[in-house]
Amino acid sequence: MEINEVNESKALKVGLLKNYDDYVEIDDDKEIERIVKALSSKTRREILRKLQQTPLDVSNLAEQLDMTEANISAQIKKLQKAKLITCSYKSGKHGVRKLSLLKFNQVLINFT
Repeated sequence: MEINEVNESKALKVGLLKNYDDYVEIDDDKEIERIVKALSSKTRREILRKLQQTPLDVSNLAEQLDMTEANISAQIKKLQKAKLITCSYKSGKHGVRKLSLLKFNQVLINFT
């Protein structure tokens, strides 16, 4: 087999692990691409690291990362679209806060 040839039976799979009982395996190319693109940004990886410690809202993330709320909000949307985080709304001092929560603790990439 030539290096340029693609073997369709061999697939790239991404596993998302929250805990040992909650494992999601993804083999859809578009979903894998969204996850990999989301992880390709240093800012988004920093957001994920912050969310490992506790759920945070856009304002807190922006303050901790010394970035604008607009930038953090855009990054949160990409992480949400990749299904790496989930968001919920809570009332705060000045209206509603959008809290971001880490959905999975690990991303596993398998070449099968």
